[in-house]
Amino acid sequence: MYIGIDVGGTNLKAGLVDETGKIVKAERIPLNFQGPEQFAKTLAELSRKVYQDGVQWVGVGLPGAVDGGNVLFITNIAMENVPLEQMFRRHLDLPLLLGNDADCAAVGEFFGGAGRGTHDFAVITLGTGVGAGIIVDGKLRGGMSSSEAGHIVIRRDGEPCNCGRKGCWERYASATGLIQQTKRAMERHPESLLHQVSAVGGVEGRTAFQAAEAGDETAIAVCRQYVDYLASGMVNLINVLRPEIVAIGGGVSAAPEHLLLEPLREAVAKEAFSRHGGRVTRILPAELGNDAGIIGAAMLGRVM
Repeated sequence: MYIGIDVGGTNLKAGLVDETGKIVKAERIPLNFQGPEQFAKTLAELSRKVYQDGVQWVGVGLPGAVDGGNVLFITNIAMENVPLEQMFRRHLDLPLLLGNDADCAAVGEFFGGAGRGTHDFAVITLGTGVGAGIIVDGKLRGGMSSSEAGHIVIRRDGEPCNCGRKGCWERYASATGLIQQTKRAMERHPESLLHQVSAVGGVEGRTAFQAAEAGDETAIAVCRQYVDYLASGMVNLINVLRPEIVAIGGGVSAAPEHLLLEPLREAVAKEAFSRHGGRVTRILPAELGNDAGIIGAAMLGRVM
């Protein structure tokens, strides 16, 4: 048995996970971050809520960079160069394994979702940024080797990115990028249905897809351009890694298949090197949803 904890922007979700990747018991509490020491104590207390005899380790998925049991840097939680495992073991004497959230999503899908049965597999998460979790020959490229695929440049001298470069993939293919593209289209086209769709709740990642389904030409154009941006980075990733499967997760992945995955597959097939022969990478939706982070964090020790 293993414990997995998914650290989100507002909540901590813990699960007791068996060796098949099934969540046996789960708990959720607010994040309420009050410093690294208290955070380590909270992780230990939450682990006890789902603990049972035979637990081998606790895995934690974090939205940032990690190395072994240390947190190197997290943007939205004030931790930098924090020996989190050392702090955790003062409260609960179990190994603490750390992974970033995209890596954990990949591990979860590898064991119990779209990637089961593969050896070479990747998950691309489309959220605030573009995250990538990569499994090569059954092992996670995690820790200091974690991918930052969101910072592949797809447009030289393009949109400025928070990383300091310009034209990064995540500036165009993330939900954040899609929202910006939708807003710009709305400014140019006041007659567009996008205005009605976004009237309640504002512009979201799904707004363009909702209006496109209703036949709005402006929204259809936004979706096509977005898929083109997504395909540009995807082809680069596939040409380097040649995985068996790439699974698409994150909020944008819930878009209708005929507007997102089907045209994405067509665009990738036209440009990926496998069009000349060799292994063709399948592009599938991620399957585990919000459970992927918990299962993946729990299973980290199985792929290290």
